[in-house]
Order: sequence, then C-alpha cells, then structure tokens
Amino acid sequence: MPIEKVILLASGTMVLLGSILTIYHSPAWVYLTAFVGANLFFAGLTGFCPMVKLLRKLGFKHGQAFK
Repeated sequence: MPIEKVILLASGTMVLLGSILTIYHSPAWVYLTAFVGANLFFAGLTGFCPMVKLLRKLGFKHGQAFK
C-alpha cells in the first residue's frame, strides 16, 4: 500500500475517532481532532509530514493515491 493511502487512512481514522470520543466520552478529545487537522494543514503548506518519514523507515513506498 502506498504511503499516501496510509496517510489518508490514518488521518481519517484519527479524526473520526476523535469526533466520536468527543461526543460520547469527553469534550477534551476535540484536541485530537484539532491536532490532526493542524498537522494536515502544516503538511500541506510545508510539504513536511513526520508520519511520511516514519513510514519510509518502515519500508513503505510512494505511489499513486488516486487513480
């Protein structure tokens, strides 16, 4: 699986999980959603994403996210 798809899956999962936990557990979980959103925004502006560096070290390759 290409790095781009892993990033999309991980960030989408974290946003969904943070939203569900905010509604059903504690309003403080909104910070998880905000952190993921801020990281995506920062990555979009700068092109730097810490998760990409980690995934490269784990052996994932870049590919085509959308066809």
